Amino acid sequence: MVFSLLAVIVLGGIGWLVAPHAPYFFGVILPLAAVLVFLAGFVWRIRNWGKSPVPFRIPTTGGQQRSLDWIKPSRLDSPYTKAGTVGRMILEVLTFRSLFRNTKAELKDGPRLVYWSSKWLWLFALAFHYCFLVIFLRHFRFFIEPVPFCLTFLEGLDGLIQIGVPRFYMTDAIIVAALLCLLFRRLVDTRLRYISLPGDFFPLLLLLGLVGSGIWMRYLGKPDIATLKAFTMGLVTLSPVSPAGLAPVFFLHLFFVTSLLVYFPFSKLMHMGGVFLSPTRNLPNNSRAVHHDNPWNPPKKYHTYAEYEDDFRDLMDEAGLPLEITPEQAAAAAAKE
Repeated sequence: MVFSLLAVIVLGGIGWLVAPHAPYFFGVILPLAAVLVFLAGFVWRIRNWGKSPVPFRIPTTGGQQRSLDWIKPSRLDSPYTKAGTVGRMILEVLTFRSLFRNTKAELKDGPRLVYWSSKWLWLFALAFHYCFLVIFLRHFRFFIEPVPFCLTFLEGLDGLIQIGVPRFYMTDAIIVAALLCLLFRRLVDTRLRYISLPGDFFPLLLLLGLVGSGIWMRYLGKPDIATLKAFTMGLVTLSPVSPAGLAPVFFLHLFFVTSLLVYFPFSKLMHMGGVFLSPTRNLPNNSRAVHHDNPWNPPKKYHTYAEYEDDFRDLMDEAGLPLEITPEQAAAAAAKE
């Protein structure tokens, strides 16, 4: 936690103190390089995962597997067809179905091991991901001219609760609350804190810095929108202009975005793409209906019982073990040959 916090503070210090004095480097060169690193790293990780051998069916299931006709199978929790597997993947990506089934165990008086449903993690995770998606889509208004109706409608829907000027976005408050709850969960739960690594805390703190600087810039910093729009359109059209003159909070926000893009492909955040290649999710659970051979197994020479008896017939006879063919019968058969 401390190491991750210090790392985010250092990044924030660079964005606030250093970046405004080198606007073209931190505003143009570094963001474009970060996009290339993100794309190359994403493709590299997906390619490596795609090449990984998956010889067996190892889907994780939460329902009855298909077996006998009179036993009702769970077509989504334990799919045995491609259509069912696609359906489960859609529910997993859009609703975090496996996380919704999360349970918690605790020892009570007795002692008794008690299980109960735990939906808080699912709620916080779902709120964060959907709010981040909406915020990401809203930002496209800076990169598109003219702004399409769908983005205007989304922005209006997000700012339906009109509080002050500029318009208050619901997703701004919800995503901060969700991130704080996810961070608080790792700090309060002693068992979870014990197994947490810097790679678990750093993304949460970096995202909090990114979201916090964006909220600060919108409601307090209020940069010149015309200059900001010209800068972003220049990046998209590969005709970049220097963002010199914009407030330091803009460079702070942009540097957090740049850091996230570089960090993303090499972190646990890659579950965004990895979930589609996970053999626990993208394979039908049909191991009872279809025999799956491991193609990487080396060829095996099986030693039959008859061959075993031929090798040790005399010793087995001396030990009084039952034989299918006695030494006398084996000698007679050999004499006939």
